[in-house]
Amino acid sequence: MTDRDRAGAPQVDLATLVAPDFFDDPYPTYARLREQGPVVSVAGTRTHLVIGFDEAYHVLRHHEIYSSAGERRIVGSDGVAAPDAFQLVLITDDPPRHTRLRGLVNRAFTPARVRDLEPFIRSVVEQLVAQFARGERELDIVADLTVPLPVTVIATLLGIPPADGGRFKRWSSALISAQQGSARAGELMEMAAYIMGALRARRAAPAEDLITALAAAEIDGERLQDIEILGLAVLLLVAGNETTTNLIGNMLNVLADRPDLWARLRDDRTLIEPFIEETLRFDSPVQSLPRVTLTETVLGGVTLPAGTQIHVCYGAANRDPAAFAEPDTFRLDRELSRHVAFGTGIHYCLGAPLARAEARLALDVLLDRFGELRRGPTAALRQRASHIVRGFQMLPVVLGE
Repeated sequence: MTDRDRAGAPQVDLATLVAPDFFDDPYPTYARLREQGPVVSVAGTRTHLVIGFDEAYHVLRHHEIYSSAGERRIVGSDGVAAPDAFQLVLITDDPPRHTRLRGLVNRAFTPARVRDLEPFIRSVVEQLVAQFARGERELDIVADLTVPLPVTVIATLLGIPPADGGRFKRWSSALISAQQGSARAGELMEMAAYIMGALRARRAAPAEDLITALAAAEIDGERLQDIEILGLAVLLLVAGNETTTNLIGNMLNVLADRPDLWARLRDDRTLIEPFIEETLRFDSPVQSLPRVTLTETVLGGVTLPAGTQIHVCYGAANRDPAAFAEPDTFRLDRELSRHVAFGTGIHYCLGAPLARAEARLALDVLLDRFGELRRGPTAALRQRASHIVRGFQMLPVVLGE
C-alpha cells in the first residue's frame, strides 16, 4: 500500500477497495493511506482518490478544473451506452446546463417548501412505525422504515402512486449499480418507460406534482425536452431515496451501540440536529463521486494530467484528522457546517433540506414511541454493490417500549 506511482502519489491495489472488509469499514484503509498523502492512485488504473479534507473541498469548489461532465455515459457489458437520461442530470453536468436545470428543480426543495411538507412526512413515519410488531421482537429497520419512508415521500412529490415504491427502490439500486459498471439495462429501460408514461399522462391531465411542474416548466421561453425531464425525474428518484435511506440507517446503527445517546436524545430533542450532522460526517451516506480534470493541475502535491478521473471520497475527507479532532470518535459538539457529506459549491446536494427533515422526523417519532434501541440477534448486512453510497441492506434491531 506504500508503493507510489510516477507522479509520487501513494498507491492502493484495486483488490483492497473491493474486499468485503473494506465495504464493512473503509475508514481504517483511508487512515493508512492518508498517512502517505491526501491523493492516492489506484494501481493499474488512471483513477485517483481524493481522501484529504482540504483537497476534497478544493475540488468541489473548482468545477472549472474538475468537471462533473467528463465521464457521463454509462456503458453496459455489451459496450452500448445507455440513453442520456441515465447520466444523473445535474450531478454529471457543468455550467451553463447545470445552472439552467438546477435553478428550476431547486424550487421544489427550498427550506420553506420542506417545512410545508413536514406534517406529511411525520404522518408517513407514524404510519410505518404503527406497523412495527409490539414487544421484544426483532425487525429489519431498513425494510420497515429507512427504505419505505423516503421512497414514499419522493414518489408522492413526483406524483407516483406509493404502491409503486418497491419498483422505485429497485430502479434506484439498478442505477447506482450501473454507475459502478454493472449492466442492469433492462431495469433502467423499465424505469424510463414508466416515467415517460407518467409524463404523457400529466400532459393529458395535469396534477399537483413535480412531473406536471417539469412538463409545464419553461426556461428562457422554452419548454424542457423530454430527455431533460426524464433525467431530472431519475435524479430525484435516486437522490430522493438513496441518500436518506442510508442516512437514517447509519444514524440508527450508531444508536444501536450507544444507549447513552438514545437516552440523551429522548431527554433533549435539540440534540437531534447535531446528531444528524455528526452522523453525516462520521459515516457519510454518499461516500464518493467522480470528477475529471479539464486541464493539468497539481492536487495534494500530485500532478494530475488533463483527463484524469478522480473520485472525491466524502467519507474519507470527513474523517481527516487535519480537519476534525478525534475523527473516529462520534461527538455532538462539532461545528455543524464543517463536513462535506452533502458536497459544497455548485453541486451541493439540492435534496439536503429534505433528507435532514426526514431523518429528524423519523428519529423524533421513534424516540417518542420507544424507550430503547438495540441490535437484534441477526447480523447486519452492509451494501456492497457500490463505492458511491454507504448504508445497509439489512439492519436488524429491537425497539423496547
